[in-house]
Amino acid sequence: MNKKIFTLIITILSYISSFAQTTKSTATQRQTWIAFSNQTRLSDKWGFWGDFNLRTKEEFTQNLSQIILRPGLTYYANDNTKLTVGYAYVVNYPSEADKHFSQPEHRIWQQLQWHTKYTKTKLMQWIRLEEKYRHKILNDSTLANGYNFNYKFRYNLFWDVPLRQSPNNKVSFIVNDEVHINFGKQIIYNYFDQNRFFIGFKFDFNKHENLQLGYMNQFQQLPEGNKYRNNHIIRVFFAQNLDWRRKKAL
Repeated sequence: MNKKIFTLIITILSYISSFAQTTKSTATQRQTWIAFSNQTRLSDKWGFWGDFNLRTKEEFTQNLSQIILRPGLTYYANDNTKLTVGYAYVVNYPSEADKHFSQPEHRIWQQLQWHTKYTKTKLMQWIRLEEKYRHKILNDSTLANGYNFNYKFRYNLFWDVPLRQSPNNKVSFIVNDEVHINFGKQIIYNYFDQNRFFIGFKFDFNKHENLQLGYMNQFQQLPEGNKYRNNHIIRVFFAQNLDWRRKKAL
């Protein structure tokens, strides 16, 4: 199974690399993405999801590109499979002329997430559907009336390979790839939205908290269809997975 996952990742990267080389209009940016995520189980069947994301636009530390706040309600089908529905409020900073101009966005999202454990590795996958309402823009400093709408399909694969273990510490090598596909009446040229490939390390402080640090490449097709972005990103994620269920008496 691990060989199949590795082959899939290499195939995706090869496709993106060859695709990027065929276009002449590819902009490159260097960004930093910082995130905090929390998944808390309240009972055998219910829990909640929350994540907060802060992303820069250029030269790793200059100007904001996006802020995301994303809560959700989770239903646990079993210990390894869960369904989440939620809402996300997104603030985009699209203008190069006006650094303080922002574009609000509302998203409704549904997600199926499942975990698979092997002898020495772990695999997490999710399928997410988003309904996106992004405020229309009149110019570089003014919002227009109304919203643009489209759907987005996301498939995420997260592969965890432990490197070192001790009673209170664990370090893993992680590989993560996520593909985004747009669809809807207002999507004309960019049905392929983007691919995010991440490689780095995960540091488990305990069984509930970990820090993920590494490099991510984001290759994105813009709505014009003939323009692309190839972003080099430092990604820092802090994640919590809490269990607030009452312990059953023996």
